[in-house]
Parts: sequence; C-alpha cells; structure tokens
Amino acid sequence: MNDLPHTALRGILHVLWVSSLAVPLVSVLREPSATRWMGVLGLLVLAVAYAVTLRGGRLWWLVAATVVSIPLVAPVGPDEMSTWAWIGGCSAGFAALLLTGVWRWMAAIGAVVLAGLVGFFVTRDQTTYQMIAASVGATIIAMAGLPMWFAGLLAQARAGREARAELAVSEERLRFARDVHDLLGHRLTVIALKSELAGRLAATDPERSAAEAFEAQRLASTALESVRDAVHGYRAVDLPSQLEAVGDVLREAGIRCTVSSVPVEAATATQLALVLREACTNVLRHSHATWCMIDIADDDGEVRMTVTNDGAEKPVAAGNGLRGMGERLASVSGEVTAERSDDTFTLQVVVPA
Repeated sequence: MNDLPHTALRGILHVLWVSSLAVPLVSVLREPSATRWMGVLGLLVLAVAYAVTLRGGRLWWLVAATVVSIPLVAPVGPDEMSTWAWIGGCSAGFAALLLTGVWRWMAAIGAVVLAGLVGFFVTRDQTTYQMIAASVGATIIAMAGLPMWFAGLLAQARAGREARAELAVSEERLRFARDVHDLLGHRLTVIALKSELAGRLAATDPERSAAEAFEAQRLASTALESVRDAVHGYRAVDLPSQLEAVGDVLREAGIRCTVSSVPVEAATATQLALVLREACTNVLRHSHATWCMIDIADDDGEVRMTVTNDGAEKPVAAGNGLRGMGERLASVSGEVTAERSDDTFTLQVVVPA
C-alpha cells in the first residue's frame, strides 16, 4: 500500500494529540503557585509516552503516564478549566484507536468514568469532567477513526485487485499445463512401451524391433508437432476477445474503462494482445487508477495501441514488464514507449501493419 495514507494518518493523530493537550497546558501555566511545574512535568511525561507508543513502544507506557499525570496535573489550574478532563477525553479517544475488539470500547468508557472520578475529588463536579472527556474522545474517534477505516478499505481493495490479477495468471498457466498434459501424457506412455518392446525384440526378431522403433519415432514426431501447434494456439490470442476481457476485469476492479479499436491483421493482433495483457496487469498492480483508456488505431501503415490511466504511483522505470514488451515487439520491428505526466501514465505500442 502507498505510504501516503499512513503518513496522513500519523499527522492527524499528532495534531489531535497536541490539540487535546493545549487546554491542560494553558490551564497549568495559569496556575499562580509553584505547583504548576508539577503539571508541566505531568504533561511532558504524557507527550514522551505518546511519542514512544506511536513509534512501536508498549501501550502500557502511555497507560502508566496517564495514571501518573492524575496527581501531577489534575490539582493544577483554575477549577473552571477542568484541567484533567481533556486528558481523560484524549485517553478515551486514543484507547479506541490503539486497541482492538471489545477492549477498545471498555477502555474508552473507563477513561470517561475515570475523568468523572478525578473531577469529583478535585472540584466536586464530575458531570462536567465526564461531558468534556466524552466530547473530546468522540471528536478524536471521528476525526482519526474514520480515515483509518477508509485506509483499511483501500488496502483491502488493492489486495483484492492484486489477487485477481495473480489468479488470472495462475488460471492461464493451469490451462496451458492441462493442454500439454492431455497432448503428451498418453503418447509418451505409448512411446515408452514401444521403445521397451523394441529393445526386447532386438535379439530375437530384428524386423519387428525395427518396426516398433520406427513407430516410436513417428509418435515422437507427431507429439512434437502437436506441442508446437498448442504453443502457437496459446500465443495466437484473439485481440477483440482480449480487449473485451481486459475491459471487464478493469471495470470489476472499479476502474472506468473505454475501448476503441480498428480491425488488425492476425499476426499484429497477436502481438498487441500479449502486450495488452501486461498493460492491464500494470494498471491493476502498479497504480491507483480510477479510469483507463485503450485506443488502437491504424496510422500510415502502422498500428498504434495507446493505454492511458491515472493514479500512477511513481516515475516510470524500465522494469521487467516494459523490458519484456520491448523484446517481444523487437522481433516484429515494433517498439514500446512509456511516459508519466503528473499522475497519468501512458503506454504506447507501435507495430508495422
């Protein structure tokens, strides 16, 4: 998955954390007595524990820092600012984000109840503390929880697209393997039996041994021709059918796909169809595309296929896919070029008509 959603979520979490501690910090600094430095120390401990936790540290560090902050921060600051209520709300919101299952909601509710208890012992006004804590916690959950949920859905959708592309490749390989097995399985068995029989008859019946050896040779030749025909049929892909299949796969993946094509000679169509498969795989696996356009046109003795999509992830590099396309098209005097402009990726293939 792209790192951009993760970076944005981390930024949102940091902003929410700083915002939730802003009121307690102001309240602590307004304390006229020397005890305000106890509150500053408590807030500093909280900030360090939060930073360590988000960098992969143990969650109990943040829990321990929250508990330690109660005697340091709660008694400090004007009563009307309900100093620790904001920390309780922050704890409730981040508990729902950092924990899983039923524990997240139990911890969030527990933080709100704890804020009420702190308010009762500090100002005898537990209701205000609980209302502030519940409001701050709900705000944090709404502002950070929903983006995290959407990021999870995007990751699942991308994994599904990659799995669909890999499944299509695996099914094609299995189909070809079945075809080869059906062609060669029986014939190779017969060839082995006739070769064994020819070896046994070599001393007692040379003429029949020679006939069996000749028959084994004939079967081997016909098996070789059948394999060549199968491979040729595997390579000779029907371009219109391939265009329709690619369009269906892209649309099933949630990508708007438009296709325009002209009739193309069989040999050229086979080359374009093979390249089209690779281009479709690239769109599914290496982009966040929302639309894709495929255009095949005949231009002054050349057939030009252009595949354009948005959501390009990074600058184009000569990977194995592009290199394989170039090598395949070089055998028919064709060429392939790739270009990226902003987030739009354009793959163009030119083959002599």
